[in-house]
Amino acid sequence: MMEGVTVHPLKHIVVPKGDIYHALKSTDEGYAGFGEAYFSQIEHGAAKGWKRHNRMTLNLVVPVGAVKFVIYDDREGSPTRGQFEEITLSPESCYQRLTVAPGLWMAFYGEGEGISMLMDIIPEPHDPSEASRMELEAIDYKF
Repeated sequence: MMEGVTVHPLKHIVVPKGDIYHALKSTDEGYAGFGEAYFSQIEHGAAKGWKRHNRMTLNLVVPVGAVKFVIYDDREGSPTRGQFEEITLSPESCYQRLTVAPGLWMAFYGEGEGISMLMDIIPEPHDPSEASRMELEAIDYKF
């Protein structure tokens, strides 16, 4: 696993009238504080990215569909510099939370049929100046 990237199994509780899916507790590994939680949708076959957060730790959960996250490490001095990490999250297969440290580039791809949805829990309110962005073509990766 890439330095700064961890995956955490989450609790999925099956109940007769609708299941419960846990996401993040303040006592969980990877918790870096709470500033905002938001949802993002992605269509099947679409890719979004590249984005790098410079201060924030991301905690990503996919409650609907399937999303492949691609993380690229270009950090100076990192033992995983130049490497990619691919992680697919889905509530149907292995329900997990993905934690991504600041400084890593991330893009994501809709693998689920129809529209998939992710939730990101970040430690501070959204600040557009906190992140860097690049076009998908800027990093040599085929979605």
